[in-house]
Amino acid sequence: MSYVPNTPEEQQDMLESMGLSSIEDLLTPVPENVRLDRPLDLPQALSEPDLRRVITRMAARNKSLDTTISFLGAGTYDRAIPSVVPHLQRRSEFVTSYTPYQPEVSQGILQATYEFQTMVCQITGMDIANASLYDGATAMIEAVFVALGPGGRGEVVISTGVDPQYRRVLQTYAFARGFTVREVATQDGVTSLDELDAAVTPSTSAVIIQQPNFFGCVEDAHAIEAIVHKGKGLFITTITEPASLGILATPGEYNADIVVGELMSFGNPMSYGAPALGFMAAKQKFMRLLPGRLVGQTVEEGGHKQTGYVLTLQTREQHIRRERATSNICTNQSLLAIGATIYMAAIGKQGFRELGELCLRKAHYAFRQITSVSGFEPVFHNPFYDEFVVKSPIPVAKLQQKLAQADIIGGYALEEHYPELKDCLLFCVTETRTRQEIDTLVSVLKEVQA
Repeated sequence: MSYVPNTPEEQQDMLESMGLSSIEDLLTPVPENVRLDRPLDLPQALSEPDLRRVITRMAARNKSLDTTISFLGAGTYDRAIPSVVPHLQRRSEFVTSYTPYQPEVSQGILQATYEFQTMVCQITGMDIANASLYDGATAMIEAVFVALGPGGRGEVVISTGVDPQYRRVLQTYAFARGFTVREVATQDGVTSLDELDAAVTPSTSAVIIQQPNFFGCVEDAHAIEAIVHKGKGLFITTITEPASLGILATPGEYNADIVVGELMSFGNPMSYGAPALGFMAAKQKFMRLLPGRLVGQTVEEGGHKQTGYVLTLQTREQHIRRERATSNICTNQSLLAIGATIYMAAIGKQGFRELGELCLRKAHYAFRQITSVSGFEPVFHNPFYDEFVVKSPIPVAKLQQKLAQADIIGGYALEEHYPELKDCLLFCVTETRTRQEIDTLVSVLKEVQA
């Protein structure tokens, strides 16, 4: 059974063990003004078969990627997942693994994590990577803490081309920790180099950009790096669409100090946007400042010289003395990291490049077709990867409703976070979209416009 209720006798035994006589006594700390003073408005109890029918009908009202065509990205991407990934990822030794404190009984999970770190370094061009973080947004925060140093004070400059949710998380931490955040505007879809140059001062601890940025546009990372490193601040790059690393210059190539981002789309389904898989990679000199833990490779003593894997660096204060912790990461996203590792191993180096090329070509085909429809206009004119912004001739809500009726999940409405982009949609086209699906979208846009 998926649900085993406590009997009244068991409930009474638990209450007595706490020195209470009733459930009402247990709820005493809950203020009266927030309590519901009436019974829940629920239907009569059903038998299990009848209840299953009701739940199944309710679930059928949901939209899924099995029944719809998605052009939604904005940080979460529809990706083809080889069948070998879930087959291996769901093995019991991976699903049930926790923090591998005892290397003698944890060689499998330690080796897999070591491979994850190695692959992250390979695709980012950085020297060292940790054993994953909660998500891309908190990974960015961890990089900021490295830049701010032990004092936790200073100024962080961030482009408005960075994911709005990431920037909100940064503002929340800034309020709590007491550091300053300065935002730099974009111009024609990319970070304004003039504004960035004016914003970077000797007190700047870090500069953050996203590559490609939230609009899908490719930033001039080399020019930004020159501006950042004229001072002492660290250059932090955020990557939410890791497939772009298959064809774009790596952060290591444009001299980023720390790269963070999101790897959920590698081997893990979109679900409802979570759980996520944050990653962090950096130059060698920041190795002892990285949060979380690192798995290292060693050789056993004696004559066999067998390769072994161990936790080499971890901040114990994160586990046992929270008031002294320099990070909020304690465990990590091991199971999702395993999925990403299997995915990258399955597609290989050549497949990784082909993935990047497929996304690029399909997105540009979709862009040309969509903007050929009367009234649908491109908003920016800078190079983009697999996401692009289009202005709609009709209100976005109405357009999305029409697309939903055709079982199409339209683009991401930008007005909420960017008021100046009213009636603008961020479309995403990954390798999963076919030419026929793109043409279906375009035909619906033509019907709507007509």
